[in-house]
Amino acid sequence: MLWYLLNFSIIIVFIVLFLITRRTNKRWSKINDYLGQVTNTVNSVRYGNLSTKIDEINHPTYQNVTESINRMVETLNDREKMIIEYQGELMRQNKLLESVINSLSDGILIVNDKYNILRATPKIIDWFGTKGKDIIGQNIFEFIQLSEDISIERLKGHDVFIKHTPTHNFVISSKKLSLEEKKRYVILIKDVTNEREIETLKEDFVATLTHDLKVPIVAEANIINFLLDGKFGEINDKQEFALKSMKNSNKELVDLVQILLETYKIKETGIKLLKENILLNSFLTEIINETQPIATNSGITIYFSPTRDIKVTADRLQLQRVVKNLISNAISHSNTKDRIDIETGEEPGYITISIIDYGQGIKPEEIKLIFNKYYSAAKKFRKIGTGLGLYLSQQIVKSHGGEILVESEENVRTEFKIKLPL
Repeated sequence: MLWYLLNFSIIIVFIVLFLITRRTNKRWSKINDYLGQVTNTVNSVRYGNLSTKIDEINHPTYQNVTESINRMVETLNDREKMIIEYQGELMRQNKLLESVINSLSDGILIVNDKYNILRATPKIIDWFGTKGKDIIGQNIFEFIQLSEDISIERLKGHDVFIKHTPTHNFVISSKKLSLEEKKRYVILIKDVTNEREIETLKEDFVATLTHDLKVPIVAEANIINFLLDGKFGEINDKQEFALKSMKNSNKELVDLVQILLETYKIKETGIKLLKENILLNSFLTEIINETQPIATNSGITIYFSPTRDIKVTADRLQLQRVVKNLISNAISHSNTKDRIDIETGEEPGYITISIIDYGQGIKPEEIKLIFNKYYSAAKKFRKIGTGLGLYLSQQIVKSHGGEILVESEENVRTEFKIKLPL
């Protein structure tokens, strides 16, 4: 009996173990199937397939993981669509920018630190006489020659000769790109043929016009002088006042015409100097005596206190033109004060002549413009002015090896200082 019970117990144990093992195997089989789906989904995402998902499983533990992975795939899919849209927009903007750059009348190219061409617009390719991408990698100096010995980094509106297109006028400028690891330069080449032709025509027209104007203006001045001298009979006080006003206006016209002619001569032949030794005290006193009546009409007195009589070697007529022009400007812009000071001095290697007024002054942003050709502040105050007076004065002083410096504080003081080498 005991033997039968023992055998029966062993059989029961084996049956239980068999049932447990079978149940566990089924469970592991489900886990393996699920992990296989996860692995396949991850691999699909890895290789760019963002439309795959894990099948839903009715098990609390697996369901949470499944939902998390599926949401992650959906998020990645949405972000990829956004990235594709951004890339498409960037490509469209890039094509638009490239079309705009290629349509410019100026030529643009990019070179590296060895001046090899990395990119170029169609204008450059046409001017350089190359085809398509043949220009890439070539040295820029195989196609151009600079008008002076200057590095690429410092180019700014310099003349450049293009070997393949010698009949045009070109200017070249450069800008360094802000790249830390590599040096890159953007080169801009501009065809200025039309501008220079127009400038030449304008200069020729002005020269011809002013030359033809000068003859009748001088004739008019002579007639006014004859009338004031009584050579055509007695004149009364009112007539004399009117004639003197006409004479002053006529003198302004003569000065304007003369400035235009002198500016044209400078461009054509340069400034020819006839230098002599000049004692500044007597030289300046003579100019002040000539310009004081004009200042008096504006209620202004010109003060000059001679110190040591300095000698300078200069062209008397040209230097006189500069000083007179600066005094005339001081008179025109000194309407808030009643004096102009003339001072002389010495600096290492130079003598100085300063014309100081106490009128409205010059704005800081205008100081760098006042010596430009045709720039004039006179128009703001309804005064006659071509904008050439200061330009011509600067050119004259430069031809002497000197310079004109300006210091100004609005509504306080303005000083123009002429520096001439001893």
